[in-house]
Amino acid sequence: MSIKPASKRPWSLRLKLLLGGLAAIIILGLALGLGLGLTIGQNGDDDDGDSNNPPTSTRSPLPSPNTTLPWVPRVNDTWQIILSHPPLLSSNDKATTPNVSIFDIDLFDTPTETIKQLHDLGKKVICYFSAGSYEEWRPDAGQFQPADLGKNLDGWPGEKWLKVGNENVRRIMKSRVEMAKEKGCDGVDPDNVDGYQNKNGLSLTQDDAIEYLSYLSSIARPLNLTLGLKNAGDIIPVVLPVVEFSVNEQCVEYGECDTFQPFIEDGKPVFNIEYPKGAGEGEAQTHGLKDDVMEKFCERSGGAAASAGFSTVLKQMELGGWVEYCDGKVEVTAVNATVGNRGQSR
Repeated sequence: MSIKPASKRPWSLRLKLLLGGLAAIIILGLALGLGLGLTIGQNGDDDDGDSNNPPTSTRSPLPSPNTTLPWVPRVNDTWQIILSHPPLLSSNDKATTPNVSIFDIDLFDTPTETIKQLHDLGKKVICYFSAGSYEEWRPDAGQFQPADLGKNLDGWPGEKWLKVGNENVRRIMKSRVEMAKEKGCDGVDPDNVDGYQNKNGLSLTQDDAIEYLSYLSSIARPLNLTLGLKNAGDIIPVVLPVVEFSVNEQCVEYGECDTFQPFIEDGKPVFNIEYPKGAGEGEAQTHGLKDDVMEKFCERSGGAAASAGFSTVLKQMELGGWVEYCDGKVEVTAVNATVGNRGQSR
């Protein structure tokens, strides 16, 4: 004989609502957990404490300083950048090669006398130093503490990212800015402030970089030194009021030049460096790069479309004395090859 299953008691409305609510809470919790996990994976810290894709800063632009600097560069100013060795000038020189308005040179390696000679020839001098990385060969390298140092810079032996908010790091950088003043520099080009874009081991963020630029401005401006921003395009909207020029690398190569146009719109120059393959080698050493290469980097079309108004130089990666300009002119500045060989841009 078959047994008939017992009839099921119908659920009350209250029980249905209770169970439905519990199910909704469980589903919502799972969704939030998954979303949070994805967010952490994309924007948060990885296993090494690096911020691979830090969230964009929501800060308002920094306030404009209420002081006037004795010199600021202008849009379309001509320039030369040499960081591998200091320029070599003789006491008999009546002009520089190239005959440009501005020289961007290494703060440590360039003698005070060379800066004075450039001034005597009517040139302005921007002094380069790394503000965001430890360099083991610098004379003040022993002043950094283990807590200041992060991961090695990828591809740059002997360099480590710096915790730019640390008091000790800022004290060292203050001394560097003061050195620039003592040597007679007209401005400073602080490199590697974009550590937040790299695996730095310090969980650096865009806000860290913004606060650091504000600090650098607070020590450079009272010394009448013009401050520039090196790369770090995504913090331009916030820091533009406190910097007077941009030094950018390879925005044409990577199609990023529109990021730096706010400088031009604000009447401030963009000093753009491109590193074409074959620059300064073979025939290009004396005759310049081929027409198709020049068109790529200089014709204001394609990747260069947004570089209108930029002061572009074509250089070798080591940033020696060789340079080509977008008018096809090739120049070679004599350098003192016995001094310096590590101060290179990123």
